[in-house]
Amino acid sequence: MSISKKYIPLFIGTALAIGILIGSKLRFTSNPSNSSSNNRKKDKLNKLIDYIDFEYVDQVNTDSIVDVAVNKILSNLDPHSVYISQQDLKSSRENMKGNFVGIGVSFYTYKDSIAVIRPIKDGPSYNAGIKSGDRILLANKDTLYGKKTKNTDIIKKLKGPLNSKVNLLVYRKSNDSLLNFTLKRSKIPIASVDANYMLTNKLGYIKINRFAESTYKEFKTSLSKLQKLGATEIALDLRDNPGGFLHIAEQILDEFLEDQTLLLFTKNKHGTIQKSYATSTGDFENKKVYVLINEKSASASEIVAGALQDNDKGTIIGRRSYGKGLVQREMSLGDGSVVRLTISRYYTPTGRSIQRDYKKGNKDYFDEYFSRLNSGELLDSMKIQVSDSLKFTTPNGKIVYGGGGIIPDIFVPINTTNNYVDTLNYLHQSGFIRYFIFENLEKNRFVYQNISRQDFIDNYQVKDKLVNQFQEYLNKHTSSKIELSKYKANVKTYIKATLANQLYDPSALEEILNKNDLMINKLITISNNTN
Repeated sequence: MSISKKYIPLFIGTALAIGILIGSKLRFTSNPSNSSSNNRKKDKLNKLIDYIDFEYVDQVNTDSIVDVAVNKILSNLDPHSVYISQQDLKSSRENMKGNFVGIGVSFYTYKDSIAVIRPIKDGPSYNAGIKSGDRILLANKDTLYGKKTKNTDIIKKLKGPLNSKVNLLVYRKSNDSLLNFTLKRSKIPIASVDANYMLTNKLGYIKINRFAESTYKEFKTSLSKLQKLGATEIALDLRDNPGGFLHIAEQILDEFLEDQTLLLFTKNKHGTIQKSYATSTGDFENKKVYVLINEKSASASEIVAGALQDNDKGTIIGRRSYGKGLVQREMSLGDGSVVRLTISRYYTPTGRSIQRDYKKGNKDYFDEYFSRLNSGELLDSMKIQVSDSLKFTTPNGKIVYGGGGIIPDIFVPINTTNNYVDTLNYLHQSGFIRYFIFENLEKNRFVYQNISRQDFIDNYQVKDKLVNQFQEYLNKHTSSKIELSKYKANVKTYIKATLANQLYDPSALEEILNKNDLMINKLITISNNTN
């Protein structure tokens, strides 16, 4: 089955939205001019809102009108200047902070109850003895089950102040019993490093999903672990990484680049330039680094790839990156909402801007994936359009181009059997595989209880019977005619990876999926062929 274009934004939309966060840690200190011209503009808007509020024939929520006006104004500036409401701001900041205060469980709302997928290791629930498959029924006597219960309400009841206590009533299906737990809420990490492990005896691998406040600390821990395992080369997987905080990207770059090496510079509309340099503190400065990127690698991901490429450090592998070279700064609007306004452009060390053109409007800008797909660029590096006027040269004489993303040193096309890739991505992203696996574990969790994580990754084989059961599940739960028999081996990989995620951790999922990944296999070949 070939998935239609309407599904693809599900996979890329969230990633593109998060990419606007770069630079948002900075504070806005300058004020607009108080000229009479500016005052007249403000008075005009204020009078319009007052007229609507007091004179319009129907009752109107003027707050919503203001929100619409703000969004419309920002949409005419550039694709990454955005308005964020008070409600959305809280979840956005929590995601980028890298932790939240809660009880530490991954869960589904399953058949009107809260089903624990997996307690987070060393979190309150894990330490208290809550297990995968448990149902959380009550939190401080508040009901957490029923058709009308919303996920947002559940999360509010499970979260709370740091070190506050919560009493849980839990049903354990395995022995048909009700259990009481008293937990003390703690800080629960939101991991931005999805995986870290050795691809070969010398090549370590770190996958970063965004650049949050906690990312450098997670990265540093991963790097130290891999060095102890013998890593003399590191691969940074920044595919699908939409970006995040600028200073975090700089800290990671500092681990690879020598003291006083230029990392990037920014320039605002007044021509003010701010440069960032590496320090002498890096732990991997004289070793090889590879960076994996694709068409959804944006912002801070491009800063990392561009700085390494421009300094002739490492090898960039994959496909042309997204092309976001605008820096936003967060400014409060006084009511808990904010705007993230573009205040400068960033440039790689050779002086190239990698921001794509957005003159045709936001829709064309965000739909460029389809243009790349239709042009053949994702299959053939020769189809990538470059401009000689945007040609730059690195210190070692390598030609690089600005004007729209980072072009890799070594190109790896998307999988040519794109139909099954789209189908499996759809099944994975939509949750069909996750829910099927959870139901399967509900019946057969005991089968896996004596299999170690590494033994599962290396040796466990998904049987045809499980694929057939998944086919029956799809036939029952979706109207789409998806025939899994066309790509059974790949379906088995996704089923195994999802099992590993629910039994062990997200890193186990990445390890399994990477075994059949074209870009990973290319990376290993390149590493093996170099001294």
